[in-house]
Amino acid sequence: MKPATLQAELDVRVGGRYRISFIRDDGEYFEAGGLYREVVPNELLAFTWAWHSTPERESLVTISLKPDGAGTLMVFHHAQFFDETARDNHRRGWSSFLDKLDAFVA
Repeated sequence: MKPATLQAELDVRVGGRYRISFIRDDGEYFEAGGLYREVVPNELLAFTWAWHSTPERESLVTISLKPDGAGTLMVFHHAQFFDETARDNHRRGWSSFLDKLDAFVA
């Protein structure tokens, strides 16, 4: 299934908020949002992550970018999950998304 983004609101600065929403091909609606904790242009982005359906289950996403030859190495880390099921579900979702991103930029 390929998610289709419906809306993205971003205030990319420390303390800024973001919200994204999308509907999967099967019609299921998703919305997530959070707060930017660290923003270092071209190097680091760290933000909280919580689904609208479970706002109390806040986790933390950290994305680091490093020069790598003629390209860029992205290190993606998502931590502080509510439980192992949440961790595993996010792993599947992010893996699918990052595979699509890899194909898009290749």
